[in-house]
Amino acid sequence: MLAILAGLQPQWRAFMYIKTIEPDEATGEIASLYDAEKKSMGRVMQATQCWSARPDVIVPIENLLHQIRDGFSLSLLNFRLITFVAAQHVPSSYCSHVYFRSLSGILGREQALAVRRDYRNAGLDDQQVEMLAYAEQITRNASQITEANIQRLRGVGFTDVNIADIALAASFRGFMSRYFDAVGATVEPEFLDDDPAIREEMAIGRK
Repeated sequence: MLAILAGLQPQWRAFMYIKTIEPDEATGEIASLYDAEKKSMGRVMQATQCWSARPDVIVPIENLLHQIRDGFSLSLLNFRLITFVAAQHVPSSYCSHVYFRSLSGILGREQALAVRRDYRNAGLDDQQVEMLAYAEQITRNASQITEANIQRLRGVGFTDVNIADIALAASFRGFMSRYFDAVGATVEPEFLDDDPAIREEMAIGRK
């Protein structure tokens, strides 16, 4: 089955531009991290493995991701919405494919597509639309954010902790996604949509 799925994206490969620690080479903390991901995901994702080029960094990076996501003051759905919209504007094909698949499982495929095409008209509530507008601006050019943007967020009920969390989620995705592209991490075939047109729509960055 994997070979069939791999045919959906002929350029998919197991190896990145740089040397990383393969799952069968891992020891210590990295082996434990890989084993936990294999149990939860069925594999070690390239998005994780690529950090092992710096063995001293991979565990702190993973810990920071979990700290931001697991302590997120809104909801896991909102964290994923922010990540999906931020990935679109990085732009990141890897994260767009992965988070489209994730959101499709929560919202349904059609609403996830609507978010990708225009989150302002995708059946989201006013808070979520303002949240995503802020995340989009952070990803495009955070230097243009003013106090007026923050007041809009407060106006729909977000606390300063919520606002900080939105900023963290969007900013962290920019950092993560750019690193993935920089070292050649490529989306795994099982995250690709079955429809070639949708796969092309999600491939907004590096092909």
